[in-house]
Amino acid sequence: MALPEDVVVQEHSIELPTNTTNAKGRPRILTHILLVAGGFLMIYPLIWMFGASFKPAYEIFTNQGLLPQHPTGINYVQGWNALQFPFWYYLWNSTLVCLGAVIGNVVSCSLAAFAFARLRFPLRGVFFAVMLGTIMLPYNAIVVPQYVLFLNLNWLNTFLPLIVPKFAATDAFFVFLLVQFFRTLPRELDEAAKIDGANYWQIFWRVVLPLATPALATTAIFTFLFTWNDFFTQTIFLNNQATFTAPLALRAFLDSTGQSNYGALFAMSLISLIPIFGFFIAFQRLLIEGVATTGLKG
Repeated sequence: MALPEDVVVQEHSIELPTNTTNAKGRPRILTHILLVAGGFLMIYPLIWMFGASFKPAYEIFTNQGLLPQHPTGINYVQGWNALQFPFWYYLWNSTLVCLGAVIGNVVSCSLAAFAFARLRFPLRGVFFAVMLGTIMLPYNAIVVPQYVLFLNLNWLNTFLPLIVPKFAATDAFFVFLLVQFFRTLPRELDEAAKIDGANYWQIFWRVVLPLATPALATTAIFTFLFTWNDFFTQTIFLNNQATFTAPLALRAFLDSTGQSNYGALFAMSLISLIPIFGFFIAFQRLLIEGVATTGLKG
């Protein structure tokens, strides 16, 4: 009688892993379904805008569906040439501002972060705390003094107010991000470089920066995205259409006193998203790596 019992035990032991696998697979499938549904909800406005860019003006708000009933490409033609300059001109202005902001933030924030993370100087902790405190300071509280300053410098209607402050490490968020990354690097590297006769600048340039590529890429990507989508700051300092960036040019399609061209607005909005998608896709590996490795050490 002992043999059949052993056989039964073996049969049950074989079936248990299958049931466990099925039990683990069901939550995973439900999780993927929820993620797909959530992703669709988030990109639905973009899909709707894509469809609306091919709709005639009378159909944009009468046809609530995603697909146009009478598709047309006239919105892209009109939007490209509707303003004082072709739309590529405003995209170029945005590109210049973004490149200046990216270079300024990467250079100045990395230098400030290296000083906070690797150097020893009096009141370092106080200065770092003050720097972090500026993150909680609303931008609306300092925009008026900035406007007065740039007005006295005759910088209004130029790109200087949008670029020059970046070279002064004014974005405390990126300084903090780079400080957290620099603190994860072993200090033995600095000591070895000092033994070889390297000074602080050589340590920063030849030792720290080559290892900080993910964090620098994260700083560059976020700076590019924030600057490209910035409307508030640009609308304050840029009032001449010759200096308009893409967000300001898109605002020009909306007329509070006349008829707004929503079809051209949606068409040019999609074109304005292409650099953002391209920049993110090109550097998404470095972005994910930088976010994952930043802040591991306090």
